Amino acid sequence: MSSAGEWTEEDFESLSWHDNHVHALRIEGGGEQGSGALSLDIDYIVEWLPAPGGSYRFRISPATLRFHDVFGLKIEIDWSGGAMCPFSISGISRQRLAHDSWAWTIGVNWPKGIITFESIGFTQVLRAPAISKSAQCLEPHERQA
Repeated sequence: MSSAGEWTEEDFESLSWHDNHVHALRIEGGGEQGSGALSLDIDYIVEWLPAPGGSYRFRISPATLRFHDVFGLKIEIDWSGGAMCPFSISGISRQRLAHDSWAWTIGVNWPKGIITFESIGFTQVLRAPAISKSAQCLEPHERQA
């Protein structure tokens, strides 16, 4: 971790976003050559804690995951046929591009979907201390920083 509660693309290999819920996304323009920023308001699972009977508890913190110099953003998420709710990330992968950038893919568990884009990297910041829960998603009052 770069510092207490903050990570960057240098920490990518040590991070997992599996089953993290996304409550909001923000797109900001104004970057060079039409690029911008993509910020995700997530419930970051800091730690999966094995519990008796094969289940888990989760240490979760509200966090902001912000991708920098985003270009070519494509969002495909289909809520039709299901309830409106925060979407859940299946995982985040990246592939190095020739021009000091990455091709990013954010897989979505529920509802079905995918987010793809190019970006030079990210910053993730925890906005509050992690709490232990049996569910993988924070309640609105637990997300207040």
